[in-house]
This record gives sequence, structure tokens and C-alpha cells, in this order.
Amino acid sequence: WTMQRGSTTITNDLFPVYLKGLVIKGFGRGSTQLGCPTANIPTESYRELLEKIPTGVYYGLASVYNLPNDPPGPYKMAMNIGWSPFYQNKQKTIEVHVMREYTQDFYGAEIRAIALGYIRPEANFTSLEELKTAIREDIEFASTQLD
Repeated sequence: WTMQRGSTTITNDLFPVYLKGLVIKGFGRGSTQLGCPTANIPTESYRELLEKIPTGVYYGLASVYNLPNDPPGPYKMAMNIGWSPFYQNKQKTIEVHVMREYTQDFYGAEIRAIALGYIRPEANFTSLEELKTAIREDIEFASTQLD
């Protein structure tokens, strides 16, 4: 089974989507279980947007501000907006994976993200390994789109 990426009925007039916020603690699964650290953006000020845009994986650029010794960017990013069906989240989340190695956590730092395109809808997976493979492929796809 191959996951379709990049082909969608989403029109380009949705983009760009601008998001920003102070990074909050999520569930801590990105770096620990998935090998893919993410920055969680608070959703409160984006409730209306979250009602309108499709859940799924997006690509674009992100900058992280107020980190000593780490330039803000922008850097390539992949972002999940949605429920994370594998984990059965009860609330939608906005999780940004910045494609850069950081020397520190950035809880409380300001992140600004611009989604430029849609990769795929959210999907459920039968195993953690299947999810990890999909995430790696999403990141590769995002990186290629942004080259």
C-alpha cells in the first residue's frame, strides 16, 4: 500500500497559511516514540481556521525565535494539523517539525510557520512502525517540494 502524496483537491487559494505562537508542551511523542521532534502551537487563536482547513500534513517554512545560539531561520518544515488518529487525540493539534538539528528544546520560544502546500490527509496506521515510515516519507516529500 503506497500513500498518495501531493495530489489533492485542495485549491491553491488556501495557501499560504500563516501560523504563529509560543511553543507549548505536547504529548512528548514526537521525539521519544516517533524520532521526529515537533513544536506544538497553541490552537486557541486558530479555532476558526481549524474548522475550515482540511486535517492532514502540510509543508512550508518555519522560524523559531529567542533561542540563544540558534539562528531563527526560516527552515523547511512539515506540519500535521488534526487529530493524530493513531493516538486517538481528543482535540486537534498543530505540530510543526522543523527540518534542522537544534541544540535545545524550544518550549516558550516563538515559532512562525507558513504552510505552502498540502502533502496528504490524515490517516490511521496499523502499527507504530507504519506511522514512523509515513512520517519519514512526508518529511522527504516536504523537503523535495521546498528545494
